Amino acid sequence: MAIPVIDFSRLDGDERAAALAEIAAGFEEWGFFQLVNTGIPDELLERVKKVCNDCYKLREEGFNGSNPAVKALAALVEQEGEGLAPRKVQGMDWEDVFTLHDNLPWPSIPPTFKETMMEYRTELKKLAEKMLGVMEELLGLEEGQITKVFSKDGDFEPFYGTKVSHYPPCPRPEMVDGLRAHTDAGGLILLFQDDRVGGLQVLGRDGRWADVQPVENAIVINTGDQIEVMSNGRYKSAWHRVLATRDGNRRSIASFYNPARAATIAPAIPAAADSGPGGDYPSFSFGDYMEVYIKQKFQDKEPRFAAAAAIKNMVD
Repeated sequence: MAIPVIDFSRLDGDERAAALAEIAAGFEEWGFFQLVNTGIPDELLERVKKVCNDCYKLREEGFNGSNPAVKALAALVEQEGEGLAPRKVQGMDWEDVFTLHDNLPWPSIPPTFKETMMEYRTELKKLAEKMLGVMEELLGLEEGQITKVFSKDGDFEPFYGTKVSHYPPCPRPEMVDGLRAHTDAGGLILLFQDDRVGGLQVLGRDGRWADVQPVENAIVINTGDQIEVMSNGRYKSAWHRVLATRDGNRRSIASFYNPARAATIAPAIPAAADSGPGGDYPSFSFGDYMEVYIKQKFQDKEPRFAAAAAIKNMVD
């Protein structure tokens, strides 16, 4: 089953109600959907593709020569050749990755990388803030309420970072994960993924993995764990993963609009009537949650919620 593709421009016309309903369904049924006609110029998106591809070319030798997953896979393949049973690489991902943040050093080569990516991040941040406004409308929250929580009543800036990843061709994709299955820790995630090479999958509510199909110049939207808490389980963060592939070098540019670490995250709406005996989600500090998440990223999220709440209760 295909992940929903929604025309974002319909929010500004006579079809706004229908577009809102599609977005609500995307949040509730998948936790993932794709936006087209976002208002981000195609010309800018094409430049982003080029500078990120050019940047990886400069990193490729380092990936092949020193990435731990490459070394681990080579060792397992050698053992297989010696007659041992095939095994899968554990605890590693077939991913080349670096992060972008305004307060961190940026790659200086190619020369246009920083200028292009700063322009892109500015446009994407605008889209993120629009999407938070849509979410507030759908959840019946006051305008600006999510940003107010994320910024701890305006005392801090919400965190906004970008992760640039490539998943190079893998000689034995059945023996290693591109990126292990996980949910995202933060708030709203906006992904500009490769429009030719697939591999991203999301776990559907039916327990089956579904491809997030490449769509040219679309922005993939998904919600993180903090939105699940704020929506009291209505908008659940979705498990997702990346498959290693034998052919193609998949590009992935994920931007994260997250709470400030000092922000307190708590349900903003009542629990649904059919939410079960657990009732409301707990409240905790996002900074405490991140300390737990770093150690338990690839494990179930419910124990992370409980652990972060326990830290808050100890402090209180």
